[in-house]
Amino acid sequence: MTILKDFNLKKIPGNIKPDSKRRVVLPVSLVSEDIVYHIYSNEAGQILLDPQVMVSASEAWLFRNPEALASVKRGLANAAEGRVSKVDLDEL
Repeated sequence: MTILKDFNLKKIPGNIKPDSKRRVVLPVSLVSEDIVYHIYSNEAGQILLDPQVMVSASEAWLFRNPEALASVKRGLANAAEGRVSKVDLDEL
């Protein structure tokens, strides 16, 4: 199973020790309210937190439809490159 998508790991300054309830508090710079984590560990005791975002059920169809997702990505790329045009919504 390949989990690491970027092998350029950096050590976060300081040490973290679990509290009396075995909880570990992450630095604020690494945490966002809308992120959940998948947790992986290996036999050496190393722990990897893989950040995930939740997608609403009403939007999940896009990620299951490769053609629609590719179309959205093309549109975003075009917009980023300034290739846009005005559309009169009343004419649609």
